[in-house]
Amino acid sequence: MARETLQVMVMDGAREGQRVLQLRGSLNIQTVFTFQDAIRKETSSALLVDFSDVDYIDSAGLGALVAAFVSAQKAMRKLAFAGMNKQVTALLEMTHVSELFKTYPTIKDAEAALA
Repeated sequence: MARETLQVMVMDGAREGQRVLQLRGSLNIQTVFTFQDAIRKETSSALLVDFSDVDYIDSAGLGALVAAFVSAQKAMRKLAFAGMNKQVTALLEMTHVSELFKTYPTIKDAEAALA
């Protein structure tokens, strides 16, 4: 069963102007507001979201990812997702939103790509 909490840790990225949001838990209807608040607070030019410790995303979480993408586009901010597990990747592919997002196997790959 998926955890019903979401922890968000904010760290500086490997390069200037990059910030990393490291998520731990589930991104779902109960935790989506925590994610949205963290996204809203960020003003960096490049935001990388580390999903290495996210075990589950539901449709509300998927909607939050799309909203983060739209917000980044409007703010002309780079946004990338890294470390998504098979369940999360399958959800993105099944709903065809994977075409919107830049995803990378690791946060290091994302940092290098957005440099």
